[in-house]
Amino acid sequence: MPALATGAGHEPAGLYALLAALPSQLQPHVSRPEDNTFLQDMFGERGLHSLVKIHERLQHYEESKPAPVLGSATILAQELSKQLELKSENGDIKELTKLLENPHVKSLLSVHDTVAQKQYDPELPPLPEDLDDEENSVKIIRLVKNKEPLGATIRRDDRTGAIIVARIMRGGAADRSGLIHSGDELKEVNGIPVDDKNPEDIIRILAQSQGAITFKVVPGSKEDAPIREPKVFLRALFDYDPSKDSAIPCKEAGLGFKKGSILEIMSQEDATWWQAKHDGDANPRAGLIPSKQFQERRFALRQPAATLPLQRTLSRRPSGFRRSFRLSRRDRKTNKSMYESKKSQMYDMADVPTYEEVTPYCRQSGAKHRLVVLVGPSGVGMNELKRKLLISDPQHFGVTIPHTSRPKKNQECDGVEYHFISKHLFEADIHNNKFVEYGEYKGNYYGTSLDTLRGVLAKKKVCLLDVQPHAIKLLRTAEFKPFIVFVKPPAMERLSETRKNAKIISSKDDKGSARPFTEEDFQEMLNTAEVMESQYGHLFEKVIVNDDLTTAFSELQSALKRVETETHFVPVSWTHS
Repeated sequence: MPALATGAGHEPAGLYALLAALPSQLQPHVSRPEDNTFLQDMFGERGLHSLVKIHERLQHYEESKPAPVLGSATILAQELSKQLELKSENGDIKELTKLLENPHVKSLLSVHDTVAQKQYDPELPPLPEDLDDEENSVKIIRLVKNKEPLGATIRRDDRTGAIIVARIMRGGAADRSGLIHSGDELKEVNGIPVDDKNPEDIIRILAQSQGAITFKVVPGSKEDAPIREPKVFLRALFDYDPSKDSAIPCKEAGLGFKKGSILEIMSQEDATWWQAKHDGDANPRAGLIPSKQFQERRFALRQPAATLPLQRTLSRRPSGFRRSFRLSRRDRKTNKSMYESKKSQMYDMADVPTYEEVTPYCRQSGAKHRLVVLVGPSGVGMNELKRKLLISDPQHFGVTIPHTSRPKKNQECDGVEYHFISKHLFEADIHNNKFVEYGEYKGNYYGTSLDTLRGVLAKKKVCLLDVQPHAIKLLRTAEFKPFIVFVKPPAMERLSETRKNAKIISSKDDKGSARPFTEEDFQEMLNTAEVMESQYGHLFEKVIVNDDLTTAFSELQSALKRVETETHFVPVSWTHS
């Protein structure tokens, strides 16, 4: 080994300086290029340099640290208190005696003695001397538990009756210690044998314990260190309350959430119970949630929500569907039935909504906007909200122009009121799935095509669209990245109050005249909203109650602004396609 250079003058160089000089000092003695590359990488490793810097700082502290004047200030304070008892009790002596007896002062002196004597290590109990041969690998573990749970679940082995650590919750106290592992056999807790106790009794002991807890465990079979999985985020599509789940292994370890919550999955090692935490939660400890497969099986066993009531309800309210296609007043007067959508309702119930994998997404400057889709019952005010958005900024917002197969009238222009195409071409486009929605009235087709959406988005505008909820799934693609807003009616009392002067286009007579809302209309609106939310609520990203139009519009404006400028979660498939 060649001699290494020292620092300036005759003082020896520090370890960090020697480490930095090593590669160049060794280079003349290395023949193979790969060896030289290895040395460069090894000695240039930033982590190694950081460790050496820490070593030098600690060494410097050892050489220059202040020496304590007294090793035990506590004893001195006790002796002083005894001597003061023999003195005359004047005011100063009383005050000093009271000060020395103060618990905070005693604690401060105790900390001083600990630092002065360097007694930092915890005092572990001695190993038992009467260990059996079978217990030659016993471990004594001491963990400090504050108010948080330990983050481990236990079970009784059906065959041996032993108490086994079933799982370690990611981010919990047990996981952070690295001392307890799944499969370890628990023998004692704070010196109390657990062989004759139920898991519930042990959990009660742990819950009542504070501070240091001592475990005696027999390690399970040696396993490789668990591979830390890449970050996975899921959007919950249902509500979950672990306290009401009879199947969960430990209710206290469960993690509750609401529909729409973003969950970071910490572990999927258990096929039935995953470990997760809420995104952005400062608490690192994970909780148990049912896995996607397990929850899907449970949902499948329940009676699915009926879809026919929604179909029938919508069929009684034609006006909302007609307005999506912007029918003229003359068309409205003679229409007596709703356009029948050809989309099958069975498509919406083909999958069971549990979780959807999502990823953070932020729209880049210059990129196309997300499609904005409004959903709600007829008469709830979607058209008014769209109109106010268009008026507020016509250069930023746009709407689609529907297609129709009916002949163009004298005062109409192609591409203004409608895109006029032949019935044969319309049917061909239906066959080729080119429409978001379509319907037939008096032998003519009306519909909204996918290409008209693309046209608005290509102009770098925000495309506003209102559809029946069954059309949402057709639009939930990487191309459109739809932001789904559910416009919800307020309670019956507020509906009556806020819509008392509003009119609705009637389709129950030949004239199709505008008439005031009736209580039956309001009840139908509420029922439709309830069924929509029940069946499609897992797809809604924003819910706005249209109690007051000005307030609802302001809330919608703010939500759309955040969608355009802030980072939010979207399905993984929208960014990886």
